[in-house]
Amino acid sequence: MSRTLRAFMVLLLLASCGGGSGYGTAPRNLDNACAILGERPEYARAFRAAERRWGVPVHVQMATIYQESKFISDARTPFRFSLGVIPMGRQSSAYGYSQALDGTWDEYKRDNNRFAARRSDIHDAADFIGWYMAKSSERLGISMGDARSQYLAYHEGRTGFSRGSYNGKPWLLRVAGEVGARSTTYQSQLSQCRGRRV
Repeated sequence: MSRTLRAFMVLLLLASCGGGSGYGTAPRNLDNACAILGERPEYARAFRAAERRWGVPVHVQMATIYQESKFISDARTPFRFSLGVIPMGRQSSAYGYSQALDGTWDEYKRDNNRFAARRSDIHDAADFIGWYMAKSSERLGISMGDARSQYLAYHEGRTGFSRGSYNGKPWLLRVAGEVGARSTTYQSQLSQCRGRRV
């Protein structure tokens, strides 16, 4: 076997074994906050940093990310199809853990001088959620711990929330209720596992 072919085979083998960081994949048990943070300690650091900076509780951040991306770093919206077969692009520009839209993400980067921030980075995504929810709290008076209302403002935008646009969307009210319930579950779980260094 030639030296070039051998080098190519080794490179191929290494490439297939890559991704040990779990990039793009979700933690195994998404129903247990302690398991999530135990498996991905960098998540715990990111959520705590965002909580310190913006005041948004860890469990609210986690419930929002669960709903938006199921903790998949490179999550995207599905494609739209014309005539059922011709791809017409994605449903929106939402991307990453937080499913932030291009325009909102650009606003976040400008406001915070974080021009290298990436939506697929958990630290940047958590900081984005903290920033967005802190502004919602400031402008709309939504409590930082009210995951349901914060999610409605996150999904509809602050203007849509203030107009009550969600009231005409029963499916969204159901989803926001699920985010609120998951936030409460995560909060209870986190209170049990905090002493175990997660």
